[in-house]
Amino acid sequence: MPKYLAIGRYTSDGLTGLAREGVLRRRADITKMIESAGGKLEALYFAFGDADFYIIADVPDNISAAAVSVVTNQSGFVVTSKIIVLLTADEMDQAIRKAMTVEFLPPGE
Repeated sequence: MPKYLAIGRYTSDGLTGLAREGVLRRRADITKMIESAGGKLEALYFAFGDADFYIIADVPDNISAAAVSVVTNQSGFVVTSKIIVLLTADEMDQAIRKAMTVEFLPPGE
């Protein structure tokens, strides 16, 4: 199952809700959301700086990952979020091998 990294920042209402309901409750709710899309939460980290949270999850496909992103962004409790597809070392080796067969002509040549 593909692995994804979600990075985001809460709105002030989102942070207020997090403080009110507690981090364990938020983790349970995030787990339930990801599972409802057919996935599994691997890790949830909170941070300070450019992002408030980092989530690593296994999700069946890009459509399911996009659905989770849409629901999250529609909530109004997240200012920004992005989802990054993560590749294993084996998948990256496969991509490098496949790149050898891809034809590319730069503009102007």
